[in-house]
Amino acid sequence: MTKKSIYILLLISSLFTSCIPIKDLVYLQDKDSTGEQNTIAAVESKPYRLQINDVLSVNIKAIDPKLVSIFSKTENATSTGKSEAALYFDGFTVDDHGNIRMPILGEINVIGYTLEEVRIMIEKKLLEEYFKSEANIFVTVKLAGFRYTINGEVGSTGTKTLFQEHVNIMEAIANSGDITTVGNRKAVTVIRQTPTGVQMHEIDLTDANVMKSPYYYLQPNDYIYVKPLRQKTWGTGQTGIQSIGTIITLLSLATTVYLIIKN
Repeated sequence: MTKKSIYILLLISSLFTSCIPIKDLVYLQDKDSTGEQNTIAAVESKPYRLQINDVLSVNIKAIDPKLVSIFSKTENATSTGKSEAALYFDGFTVDDHGNIRMPILGEINVIGYTLEEVRIMIEKKLLEEYFKSEANIFVTVKLAGFRYTINGEVGSTGTKTLFQEHVNIMEAIANSGDITTVGNRKAVTVIRQTPTGVQMHEIDLTDANVMKSPYYYLQPNDYIYVKPLRQKTWGTGQTGIQSIGTIITLLSLATTVYLIIKN
């Protein structure tokens, strides 16, 4: 085999090993397809159970607003348009003992309860101790924003907040500027704090079956980490053109050094 053939073989092998295949970049591929269109049902998200340091937004309404104004931390504390910081300071934080402290009502234990259960609890306490059913008390309890943290190969890392009740991992990644070209979509790690301890799970976002995973729908305070592909450490380029350019540069450098040494 001539030197020219060896160079061509090295060039071709470098292109195949350094380029990122399209199948590693496409989300939710139907890898189990048999030629027919399949319907994949996403797993239903389970109701979130409150944990320490969660911040709740509690709003109490009645026919006469003056009757319930005393139960609010600040007037219009939960009104639309409040910044994340305002919701944090005006909301009710779950303390280390699992309680929130509300005006007049005092401490209410909410740890391990769902938002709906807390709403019923507050409404029942109000009707039993302060109001009659004729007052038409209306209570809403929400998390003061859906928070999650994302790190690794994404457009924008850090702690994010979405003002919606349910968030899946695709929405969270889109809100963070998407995974970069050198991000490993096949090995995205989700770290979740639960009452029984920390759980860590790795999911493949290139497989449509990920929608069946219990980690497809996030829970508040989840941590997402996107690992880099090996191509990032090689530094040979993410596309064929970039790889060719890198190889040509290296060959030119090697040729120049050879000629300098020879002369």
